[in-house]
Amino acid sequence: MPDLGLDVLFKGKNMLRLLGGLWVAVKISLISVLLSIPLGILLGIVMTFKNPIIKAVTRVYLEFIRIMPQLVLLFIVFFSTTRTLGWDISGELASVIVFTLWGTAEMGDLVRGALISIPKHQYESGAALALSPAQTYFYIIIPQTVRRLIPLSINLVTRMVKTTSLILMIGVVEVLKVAQQIIEANRMTSPNAAFGVYLVVLLMYFMICWPISMLARYLEKKWR
Repeated sequence: MPDLGLDVLFKGKNMLRLLGGLWVAVKISLISVLLSIPLGILLGIVMTFKNPIIKAVTRVYLEFIRIMPQLVLLFIVFFSTTRTLGWDISGELASVIVFTLWGTAEMGDLVRGALISIPKHQYESGAALALSPAQTYFYIIIPQTVRRLIPLSINLVTRMVKTTSLILMIGVVEVLKVAQQIIEANRMTSPNAAFGVYLVVLLMYFMICWPISMLARYLEKKWR
């Protein structure tokens, strides 16, 4: 039977260390998502305004975040701003800032798309029922928008969880960083450790992202 290098996971507290690193990645994702959702909803509503200045500013923000790789944003926030502005932030806080900026932009565009996809006769129906614009928005537009948004926003969560693998580049000890440390510590005694350790990391990400992805698919089919 080939040596997969799985034995290193049962040495000392290596498995617990991996789980602890996974929790760091999940925690950063959860905090970023919880911040991104309300900020993204607000941004999406603002993006539907007709004011040309507001539209230009929000468009520049959206395109900048989309074009710029997350890794570059992490370097800018963690390395460049700390030296330029003289503040001291942890890698985890820098990660939350970057993922919140990214999630807000993505969520805002989803909200904007969902809002403009609502047919105009829905607004006219609210007016025909003598509802004020605010009541029409609250009772008619928002419920339909939420139904369209939930599956898409859940998919955004899975993307954010997977992208947290980049934060090891700024020294955050998440699951991939722990995996590298375990492999390096056992390089001489278990040369095949990389295969087994990274395989377990892959399964960990799968066990987190797969149920979330299935939930999004279920809701999309239910509300189609």
